[in-house]
Amino acid sequence: MNLDTSTEEKILRRIPAEIAAASLILAVPTGFLFGPGVAGLFFLGGVLASLSFLSLKRWLFKASLGDRKRAIVSFVGFYVLRLILIGAVFSTIILLYKRKAIASAAGFSVLILVLFAEALVAVARKPTWKS
Repeated sequence: MNLDTSTEEKILRRIPAEIAAASLILAVPTGFLFGPGVAGLFFLGGVLASLSFLSLKRWLFKASLGDRKRAIVSFVGFYVLRLILIGAVFSTIILLYKRKAIASAAGFSVLILVLFAEALVAVARKPTWKS
């Protein structure tokens, strides 16, 4: 699938906003079904996923400008730090809201839905092999 660079940049800029919007849209029915606290945690999980995507994208851009060997070492350190921070946020949510922690994880997984939707759109826009 050959997408030009401008299309890829547009998609990468759009994804964090789509994650936040999708988690907000899905938080509304969650609020009606399970209460406003669960809806808030669901939305918070989506916002955390959006911020996580933004930070990873920003780091990858900076790392692509430098030395490859140093970038790999830096990436491993950055990724471990990122996992620790996400784990700390989820641990805090689990400690504060024992029965509602799954809502935040579900909101965080909206990232997967948005990435899947973007992939489907990109495939739909791809010209067929006969054209």
